[in-house]
Amino acid sequence: MQSSNFFQSIVKAMVLGSLAGLMISLGGIPFARAQEQAQEKQMTLIEAVRTALVENHEIKSLQSATRAQESDVGIARSYLLPKISVEERFLRTTNPGYAFMSKLNQERIEMEDFNPDQLNHPDAINDYQSSLTVEQPLFVKKAFVGLDMSRTEAQAKEKECRRKVEEVAFQVVKSSLMLASAKEYVRAAELGVQDAQEHKRIADLRYKNDVGQYADSLRAAAALMEALQRKNTADKNVSLVKRGIGVLLGKAESIDISDAGIELSLNDLSIYLRAAEARADLQAAQLRSDNARQNIRMAEAEYFPNIGIGGSYELNDHDQPLGSEGKNWQFMAFLKWNLFDGTKREYERAKAVHLAAQAQEQVSAMKKGMAYKIYEAYLNVQEARKNIDLNREALKAAEEGTRLLRLRYENGFSSLAELLDAQASLEQARARMVESENAYKTALATLSFESGTILQDLKIDQ
Repeated sequence: MQSSNFFQSIVKAMVLGSLAGLMISLGGIPFARAQEQAQEKQMTLIEAVRTALVENHEIKSLQSATRAQESDVGIARSYLLPKISVEERFLRTTNPGYAFMSKLNQERIEMEDFNPDQLNHPDAINDYQSSLTVEQPLFVKKAFVGLDMSRTEAQAKEKECRRKVEEVAFQVVKSSLMLASAKEYVRAAELGVQDAQEHKRIADLRYKNDVGQYADSLRAAAALMEALQRKNTADKNVSLVKRGIGVLLGKAESIDISDAGIELSLNDLSIYLRAAEARADLQAAQLRSDNARQNIRMAEAEYFPNIGIGGSYELNDHDQPLGSEGKNWQFMAFLKWNLFDGTKREYERAKAVHLAAQAQEQVSAMKKGMAYKIYEAYLNVQEARKNIDLNREALKAAEEGTRLLRLRYENGFSSLAELLDAQASLEQARARMVESENAYKTALATLSFESGTILQDLKIDQ
């Protein structure tokens, strides 16, 4: 008997020691949390979204890509503008033809230069040639088509950037809802700790009064430790979500959303489907489908001639650069027409036709996919709304059941195992309540994002 009491004392000391150690480690959490909170910043949801739309790195990257694409419009336009160049050349030669032409261009030809011996064996001669050349395309079909295509692609890139803005706003909203849920899990875990502490108090009191078993005290202590661990995990998850929000906002610090300031109402499904027709990424896909059809015109442009004009003004001197012993000018007009290229044009056109058909099919598939996702999100909203009511009733029943079993256990009419099972059911009910509320708000935000109205719903002008 004494040995049994000694063993119980040892086990009790080990359990209490473990609890004390855990309490000490958890007691350090408020200090660590205070340090973390000193490094984090609080924002409202709308402030966080606005910050993300300015500071998010993905948005900045795509904005730079959009500006680069706009520069392509200027590059395409440059093929239709005149080309002006200045050139300075130096030549020293004893080549008979070059020597005679250089001297002729310098306007220094004399009668002795026609001496056959001088023509065949000229002395070395220098020639500084300065020229100003202008070339102006008049009709280049590919350049006109290329300009139209570059403008269309710039518009598509702008739409793509707009969709990225909506996506980042949606991610911030989802993260804020996750943070709100994580905080609710913390509160639920705190209630679990309080309940576990009360159960342990009752078990210890019953054992002290010789109406309960010591095993009940040990089991209640273990349940308390598990509740404390769940609380610790919930605190960690809150910190992780805050840090993730900071990353979304392009910050090196954690961001705490002080409110889940989004109140979205559920409209008729047809409203969301109509709104999705103007979604930015769908418009971008349609513009790129238009460009795929433009590629057919680009291939057909090879059948047209290129027409242009040009001219040059030239100075020649045997003694110094930019010298003007001789002066001349030229004016030219040119037409270049590729009559046969080995059927390359025909294959390029056939390829463009197939790619245009592919792009159109992709747009059609995208429209149907969008409609499906909107329909799915709409059903998720309805499901989550019903689940909230069901989980609320389940939570009330679990709370009342746990309360009654606690009273029964306290008065010796039920076992601790029954009470702990009821407590586990209560904690599951609390978790499901948090999940259903978060699922409802997330489903509404998803429906808003899929229909392309999330910025309007948040009342954010971009």
